Amino acid sequence: MNTLGERTFLNRLDELRGPMPSRPHDARAIAALAANPGCVRRAVMDAAGVDKDLTARHVGFPAPFGQSQFAITRGNVFEALVKENGCAELLRLLRELLGLEVAQVGYQDVESVGSHLRHSHTRALIDRAAREDDGTAVFYDHPLLSLEIAGHTSYLEPDVVAFQIGRRFHIVEIKSFSMIDGQAEPEKVAAAARQASVYVMALRTLMADLGHDPERVSHNVVLVCPENFANRPTAALVDVRKHLSVLNRQLARMTGVERLLEDLPDGLTFDLAPGEDGVPTRSAQELAQALLQVPARYAPDCLSTCDMCMFCRHEARACGSTDLLGRQVRDQLGGVSGMDEALDLAEGTREPAEGQEEIARLLRLAHRLREESLR
Repeated sequence: MNTLGERTFLNRLDELRGPMPSRPHDARAIAALAANPGCVRRAVMDAAGVDKDLTARHVGFPAPFGQSQFAITRGNVFEALVKENGCAELLRLLRELLGLEVAQVGYQDVESVGSHLRHSHTRALIDRAAREDDGTAVFYDHPLLSLEIAGHTSYLEPDVVAFQIGRRFHIVEIKSFSMIDGQAEPEKVAAAARQASVYVMALRTLMADLGHDPERVSHNVVLVCPENFANRPTAALVDVRKHLSVLNRQLARMTGVERLLEDLPDGLTFDLAPGEDGVPTRSAQELAQALLQVPARYAPDCLSTCDMCMFCRHEARACGSTDLLGRQVRDQLGGVSGMDEALDLAEGTREPAEGQEEIARLLRLAHRLREESLR
């Protein structure tokens, strides 16, 4: 993009956001990008740095998720247990999990240098560890990494970065949900893997910037959870290669978001400028109409990842979209986007449009088999 084009592009993003400051992306928000890479509404709002939580609340559809204070406290207590005594418990887990025979252990609390120096200090520590492999394990607590998201720098704080024998770095993700008999809830593990993949990408980016091989950052993340119903930590390796691939595609899509902006109406904005009472001066109805001018791709999974999920679900219900049935069903239905349309094709009361002949035949077959089984 040339300088003039880049300036026009950034001005368009500023126009979409309005006078509010750009909202930085944390690891959870970036991970949510990978959960639904086909949603234009999310890509545009994230590229512009729009506060999606405030937007959803202002139009009357706040997101249903969020941790309770009890869950946050429990998570903090468990993380402190894993990290106490210079991450001694974590070292035990890594010895068992990776079969390591580590004679010496180093521990660096990056937070000790102060918040304004943490990022540069993290770079220096990682660079030194990558150059001077002396056969020790080093735990970096509270490191601060960064990642460029659509022209904005996002700062990210993984739980721990562990430098292990074999010249490999591992991201350690500490979660307070339980692992029962070696198994945890798949949805929670998938969410943790998506978030950890953001840290892996950020650390690989840092390694490349420092002139090191980014593949020295392992795609296997160490997930630490309470074992069974006790507070004793246990650990498992989680392969995040699939999540990294999706995240790469989505971030590349956001980098090319100027192509998405070309299809948006001139003057479109998600302005949330507050009045004296702190409430956005723009009416909820006007903001909702602006949102509807950007296509969304709702899926039930959005209910646990995206702040705009309730608004998009309401929109999908209003138009009877097959999005409500989940990605697998929607994809199998091909070019049939409405449930009424799918039912009409199944019952034979609607002629299939061009390209719908095959799915219409399958729907009629399914309908006939259902009728026969009911009889």
